[in-house]
Amino acid sequence: MDVTDRSSGQPDEKYLRPSECINSDHPAVVELAASLLEANAAETDIDKALSLYYWCRDKVRYNPYALGDTRDAMSASATLAAGEGWCVPKAALLAALCRAAGIPARVGFADVRNHLSTERMREAMNTDVFYFHGYTSIYLEGKWVKATPAFNIELCDKFGLHALEFNGRDDSLYHEFDQAGNKHMEYLHDRGEYLDIPFDEMMAVFREHYPYMLPDTAQASSSLDASSWDEDVEAEVFGS
Repeated sequence: MDVTDRSSGQPDEKYLRPSECINSDHPAVVELAASLLEANAAETDIDKALSLYYWCRDKVRYNPYALGDTRDAMSASATLAAGEGWCVPKAALLAALCRAAGIPARVGFADVRNHLSTERMREAMNTDVFYFHGYTSIYLEGKWVKATPAFNIELCDKFGLHALEFNGRDDSLYHEFDQAGNKHMEYLHDRGEYLDIPFDEMMAVFREHYPYMLPDTAQASSSLDASSWDEDVEAEVFGS
């Protein structure tokens, strides 16, 4: 298990190299990273990271119904091709883009209590705790900084949330309050940071806590259909 610390100092070269899910050497990932940096005239590592973060946050839709239960489905290249994903594969995609741009990056996880969900999702999860909420840890100006590209701005607007901003210097982890000042997300437990997605460990936790959600569990009643997310969001927000 490759749990890492957040100490400063020069990071290991492995955080620049491709790994199984963070496949930063995939041609589509390499091409996108280069085109974004060129389009935004990004020169410093912070400028580069911001360009990559905001593209990943807003151009790849958040869709927790597109869960996927294989390493391939959670890879950066697969998420890029799909144009949508949930927090973990979106974090892996941002990490891959950063590595392709020559910036050390890894993925981190925390358990949070989250109110951005739908009726179907609450029924499937049977809890408001999101285990292994994913973020990207990026090495900038001599330290590791957390960035969370999960929720695209259009989705945040619908749910009355402030989209998570990132300045490259301060951690940007979760939405504590919504736009009205109500408690929205609560940080419960830090699971550490990893070279790549700890797939087996994460899926074991999901099977333990979400027995009705994953299609391969004995207690599963139904699986979430990725194509139903938009409709369910509209029903949640507008009561239709």
